[in-house]
Formats: sequence, structure tokens, C-alpha cells
Amino acid sequence: MKYLNKTQEKKEKKGKQAMKHIKKFVSLLLTLVMVLAMAGTTFAAQEGPLDGGSITINDAVPGQTYNAYQILYLESYSHTKDEQGNITATGAYAYKANNAWKEWLKTQTSYVTVDDQGYVTWVGEKTEERVAEFAKLAQAEATKTGSTITPDAKATAPAAAEGKTHSTVTFSDLKLGYYLVDTSLGTLCSLDTTNPNVEMYEKNEVPVPEKKVQEDSDKHWGDSNTAQIGDTVNFKTTITAKKGAQNYVLHDKMSQGLTLIHDSISVEAKRVSATETERPITLTEGKDYSVRVENPNAKENRDETKDGCDFEIVFTQDYLDTIQEDTVITVTYKAILNENAVISTNANTNETKLNYGEESKYETDWKRTDTYTFMFDIIKTDSNGKVLNGAKFELYDAPTGGNKIALVKEDNGDYHVATDAEKKKEGFTPDVIEAGKVTVKGLDANTTYWLEETEAPAGYNKLSGRVEVKIEDSNLTTNMTGDTWVNGNSGVHIINNTGAELPSTGGMGTTIFYIIGSVLVLAAVVLLIVRKRMSDR
Repeated sequence: MKYLNKTQEKKEKKGKQAMKHIKKFVSLLLTLVMVLAMAGTTFAAQEGPLDGGSITINDAVPGQTYNAYQILYLESYSHTKDEQGNITATGAYAYKANNAWKEWLKTQTSYVTVDDQGYVTWVGEKTEERVAEFAKLAQAEATKTGSTITPDAKATAPAAAEGKTHSTVTFSDLKLGYYLVDTSLGTLCSLDTTNPNVEMYEKNEVPVPEKKVQEDSDKHWGDSNTAQIGDTVNFKTTITAKKGAQNYVLHDKMSQGLTLIHDSISVEAKRVSATETERPITLTEGKDYSVRVENPNAKENRDETKDGCDFEIVFTQDYLDTIQEDTVITVTYKAILNENAVISTNANTNETKLNYGEESKYETDWKRTDTYTFMFDIIKTDSNGKVLNGAKFELYDAPTGGNKIALVKEDNGDYHVATDAEKKKEGFTPDVIEAGKVTVKGLDANTTYWLEETEAPAGYNKLSGRVEVKIEDSNLTTNMTGDTWVNGNSGVHIINNTGAELPSTGGMGTTIFYIIGSVLVLAAVVLLIVRKRMSDR
């Protein structure tokens, strides 16, 4: 055992105490460094501004409404500052949920997590498709019926400058955060962080429907057509839908001269980028869309229209969400030109508009097609142009043979071509045209008809053949006054001639025979007298 003297013990004791003090100092110094480091980090993070952000939407569509929703607010973010004081974010952000979105965000576990302190973190890959999916869900939450979420900023795109078709919308003085921006077009613009300024580009246009009607003579689709009463008329409406389409409702209304064929409604869709040989996809009623009609009894399982249209097509949001690129939706349907049809130059109209966007409250202008039908006047006269009553005619589609066109006499004395519905009525008998001067209505343009006289006025010769009536693209009407037709009065002028009066039993034909007979008898008497006198001598 080694014993140390007192001097050595004192030195050793002082050394241990000094080492202890050094360790405490180092520990204190390290603690101070860590505190300063943390303070420095906090100071640096909070130094960046958390307001004064802006969102600029370029190529905005004039008149459309743009909404900005702050889903997350930015509590802090990492950044650098240059010598001029300009701050640049470096990629680290601390987000917390905006109160209006907090409960909804907790349910979106496939995309985000919310920790106990309320910080929100993205889950999984940050692909464009996943971000778009999340934005779509957020938009649906914000715009659903009864939602309490309101936009943090809202603006209507101003009119475009002269020579331009688009304008610009800017949201200024925004608190920094993660924003959803949508538009009344129903298509998402973007979902992004303002730190502090973001530019977005509107890539969509108002989904204006295009409406066409088919001309039966050449099968051409256009803005107008001509038809005969009773004909089936084909209509077509197209909508170019884009990714993000929202709450589409197509409305269609017809004037009284057109009757919708309810079972004829069909809906197809085809991508704009599809090849010519690629067939369109037929959409399914009840799954992709539903139909509301003016008269629900016309077909089972259909609701009544909301605003008195002949029919409405309500596209399901599930179907609209499947649209990932520009797609042409085509709605085709048929109608009958009926006995209430107005006559050219007036038109039988069919109109279409599209509601879209939040709660389908935005709408396009009405698009219209015009269907025309025509008439002709018959003026039956004698050779002097005097109107003759009592003639009867039937209308055909050929100069000989052919089909007789059934007609219905109206209360005012005019006639119109009978519809199938009229012909199917119990006891229906086609009416025969009785002229005089009458009007026949509901005839197609670019069509030749033929009138056959079945009975002539008393004392007049019946026509030997049918009379041609050629309808071009206007009515064959007369402008005569009174009961005499003269050149230039127009219309379909038909003349009946009377025959020469034949000899009658009290006429000169029998009188001459009596005279000749009397002369002969008298001559015979004279001859007998002469002979007798000669014999007496």
C-alpha cells in the first residue's frame, strides 16, 4: 500500500476539482450551442413572411368565376435571403390544416396524415395523377350541397382586351399556404403553394353544346332542315368535355310542332384524339346518366323535368370523373313533325343549353335548330279565271300510281298531311280536297306532289291526268282578291272546261225531220192528184 504525503494529496484533489469544472463548462457550452442553434433555426424559419402571397390565373375565360380555397396554412418554411433581402424558399415547409378543412383532411389518409400537433404531411408519391385526385376530392368537398366551406378568395374574370379572347385574374394579399383553385367551368386549374407568388394557366373553355338537325333529302347535318308533317326528324347535340368536367345537365326544349320520340334518346362518347376507326363508347342510362322528361308517363323510371323542357340529361359525376382528356359527348334523338307545325316562313324550333359547374348553376346560351314545312293553294277556275266549287282532289307522291297522301281537313277549311297518330285513331278516314280555293299544308321542300281530280264541278270535264305541284323552298300561295284568278296571282291554278251543248229532243234535230216528212207527204199528194186528172181525160 502506497501512502501519499499531504502535499501530493492536495495537488491531486485540486486537479480532480479542476477537471470537474472543465467538464461542467464544456457541457454548459454544448448546451448553449444547441440552444443557440435551435434559436437560430427558429429565427430563420420565422423570418420569412407568411402573408402577401398572390395567385395569378392567365388565359382566364371572361365572365367565369374563379375560387381560391386555402386548405393548409404555412406555419413556417426554410429559405435563403440574398443581399437585397429577397427571400427564396428552399423546400422545407411546415403546414397545418385550415380550420374549415381539418376534419375532412383527417379522412384522407391515402394522401395526407395529420399528427397530434396538427401538422399535415403528404403520404406516398407526389405524382401529378395523385395530386389531381386529391384536388378533385377537395373540390367535391368544397362544392357539395350543404358544404360550410367557403372560398378564401373569389373573382370573376374581366372582359378580354380588344383583339383578345381571354383575360387575367389575380388574387392578392393572400396568407401563404396550400391552395385549391377551381373555376365555374367545372375543371380544376391547380392546387399549389403560395410562397409567395404562383402563376396558373386556364386551359379550358366554356363547354358550349353544338346542335344540329338532319336534312332528309341529302342526310346533311346543319342548322335547319325541311320536312313533311308526319316525318321523323333526327337531331344531334355534341358537348366537348374536358378533364375535370363538373355537374353537366343538358336541357332540350321543342316547339309545339315537334313531338319527342322518348325511346330514341342515345348518348355516346369518343376521345378527340381517337382514330377514325375507333368506335365511340355508348353510355348507359342509369349508370352514366339519367333522363328527365316533361311527361314521366311516356316512359317508366324517368323523373319529370325541372324547368318544363321536353327532356334533360343529367350526367353522373362518377362518369364525368372518368374523362381524362378532351372527349366529345354526342346525344342523338328523334321527333315527329306533328299537326301543330307552323308553316314557313316561321320555323319549328328545337333548343339546347348546358348547365355546369358548382351545383350546375352556370349555363351556356341556348343553341337552336329550325325545321320548316310548306303549303300550297289550289285555285280551281273555269277558262275565264272564275273560281269553281265542287271539284274534288286527292294528293299523290307520283305522276301515276304511287302512294296517296292522307289528309285531314281543319276547322278553318284548310288541309294538312295526316300524322301516324291521326291515322291510327279509331274510325279515321282521309279527307278529300274540295276546291274552289283551299290550302294544303305540311309539305316537304325539294319534293314534287301530284293532284288527281276525282270529281269535276257539275257541267265541266274532269281532268285526264294528274297535276304536278313542285315545292322548292317556299310556299305556293296565291295573292288573288275576290273570286277571279288572273296571271301573276300565283298558287296552283287548275282550269276546268265545259263541253259544247249536245242536241236535245226538243231541238232543231227533230224539227227538220218533221219539215222534210211534211214536204214529202205534200209532194206525194200533189203527184196523186196530177195522175188522177190525167187518167180522167
